Amino acid sequence: MAEHAVVIAGGGPTGLMLAGELALAGVDVAIVERRANQELPGSRAGGLHARTIEVFDQRGIADRFLSEGQVVQVAAFAGTRLDISDFPTRHPYGLGLWQNHIERILAGWVDELAVPIYREREVTGFAQDDSGVDVALSDGQSLRAEYLVGCDGGRSLVRKAAGIEFPGWDPTTSALLAEVEMAEEPELGMRRTAFGIHSLGKVEYEIRDGEVVYEEGGTVRVMVTEEHVGSTSEPTLRDLSEGLIAVYGTDYGIHSPTWITRFTDMTRQAAAYRKGRVLLAGDAAHLHSPVGGQGLNTGVQDAVNLGWKLAQVVYGTSPESLLDSYHAERHPVAARVLRNTMAQVALMRADDRIEALRDTVSELLSMDEPRTRFGAMMSGLDIHYDLGEGHPLLGRRMPDLDLVTPAGTVRVFTLLHDAHPVLLNLGEPWGFDISPRVLAIDAEYAGDWELPALGQVTAPAAVLIRPDGYVAWVGDGTETGLRDALTTWFGSS
Repeated sequence: MAEHAVVIAGGGPTGLMLAGELALAGVDVAIVERRANQELPGSRAGGLHARTIEVFDQRGIADRFLSEGQVVQVAAFAGTRLDISDFPTRHPYGLGLWQNHIERILAGWVDELAVPIYREREVTGFAQDDSGVDVALSDGQSLRAEYLVGCDGGRSLVRKAAGIEFPGWDPTTSALLAEVEMAEEPELGMRRTAFGIHSLGKVEYEIRDGEVVYEEGGTVRVMVTEEHVGSTSEPTLRDLSEGLIAVYGTDYGIHSPTWITRFTDMTRQAAAYRKGRVLLAGDAAHLHSPVGGQGLNTGVQDAVNLGWKLAQVVYGTSPESLLDSYHAERHPVAARVLRNTMAQVALMRADDRIEALRDTVSELLSMDEPRTRFGAMMSGLDIHYDLGEGHPLLGRRMPDLDLVTPAGTVRVFTLLHDAHPVLLNLGEPWGFDISPRVLAIDAEYAGDWELPALGQVTAPAAVLIRPDGYVAWVGDGTETGLRDALTTWFGSS
């Protein structure tokens, strides 16, 4: 029986990101993935929000995604675009990039970190005891791990086998999503009917002078809202044809589908993100409508929150209770995503009264304060972990400042590339004895301190930055509370 410190069920974006985070910390981690390789049939989900790009920047891999995607203002609420170009971040935008490319790039990074992947296998069950988890695979083999993390999607076997409840709301709308060939040139763009929104767009395109240019012919991405909700069978080409005819009066001669799937606005969240030595992340922990493009981004950020904590517990530098902070911090974040996606679905219904309400909300969001507030929410830049009262930075993302240090100018995010905690002293040098696991930097910064949606905040004298880029302690010129913060988050020295 092969043994690993951590086994991850599922090699999608969340599982890959978690594997990378653990590997950076030197943890023996392995992925169990049902696919033979990282290829996806079709492009799947698309788009990275600003905070996710920042997360990749913290690990030094953002340029890999930026070089292949299209920088664009993608933050939106119920179809109303939210311009975040004036936000205080190096990445005041989103990135148009299909999931198949996101996964390929992440898989390349994980491969560089030498993470083993058990391919063409699935987790079929497990049994946990006081010291670890025996993980059964579909090929009859077993793995032994200290911890098992379910990143295996909305139908997560890991969640079900752990007996973790998945409460929420049943679907009220469903749609077919597909990539197909068409004998006729379709009418591209969006259309709204009495029962929903529909769209046709080309998958293949070129960027010419900064503009997206679609070629004639080629694969077409189809989204058709169904008139009735309830079917749970696998959708067929005939289902798609009937849906297109109902909306467009023709199916444009569809043929040769790359993939066809059905999605709904079913909204559910795991009651607990951890049960003993089993944890959940990504869609296994939260499921919701894809409106707003928040699912993949939330999952990747789950992984970055969990990775360093799990690594410290595996190494014994922190007690197992540190893992409880994963649920405490990430469950409210996903709960908020669930609420805003439900609100957006309601606002996008095809009804005259709802349309009047949607127009009113759109007008409100055109005002500066609502735009910045909702733009920060949809882009993930306003995430705030409840770490108690104190400076506005406490529990929020650390800005990527250009710091002046004795060794030269350095960006904050560069200091986080290896996923180590950073103690940044911006005042007089001190001789405080801290853990060797924490990178201590004396630096100067003369610019403004500004946070998305909040605006300018008072410059701190020192900050303790966690590996996920969130501020765990803010100093006022003294060392008050620093030792407690170091012990809470990074164990005893």
